Amino acid sequence: MTTARPLDSEELASTAPERELLEAFIDAYRDVIIAKLRGLPEDDARRSLVPSLTTLIGLVKHAAAVERNWFQHCLGQQPREQITGNSFGDDASWQVGSGETVADVIAEYAAVCDRSRQVAAGFALDDTVPHPRLGKVSLRYIYVHMIRELARHCGQADVLREQIDGTTGD
Repeated sequence: MTTARPLDSEELASTAPERELLEAFIDAYRDVIIAKLRGLPEDDARRSLVPSLTTLIGLVKHAAAVERNWFQHCLGQQPREQITGNSFGDDASWQVGSGETVADVIAEYAAVCDRSRQVAAGFALDDTVPHPRLGKVSLRYIYVHMIRELARHCGQADVLREQIDGTTGD
């Protein structure tokens, strides 16, 4: 007899209302990207294994910047100069200071995600905000965009972590 593995958070939400389902998926990917970094020695977290700026610690740093951009700046309409940390998701968002540790970057990302949840809680899925390129975007669009963004980066993190120490899976 085989024992079934416990259900993941997004599986638990398989029949949930749309917002709960979207939030379960985004939170699942937020957890995965942190898990890929957690437990790595500092040097390994900073190892560059591809020609781009991509490192495991840099992925999490970049994810924090993207969260700030979409939830604080775009959805919350907070001016960038009032947002602590990178809120562009640009090349600079991948850079990790020499004094920043894995624990620091994980804590920063967790705090940014908490802030994203707080901002999103004030909006319905169909609520829209201005966007400089798209005209307007809804919270629903932001959730789906962020799920896509995080899923892509989790895939990158999977490959990097496997290259570093052989660890696979969520």
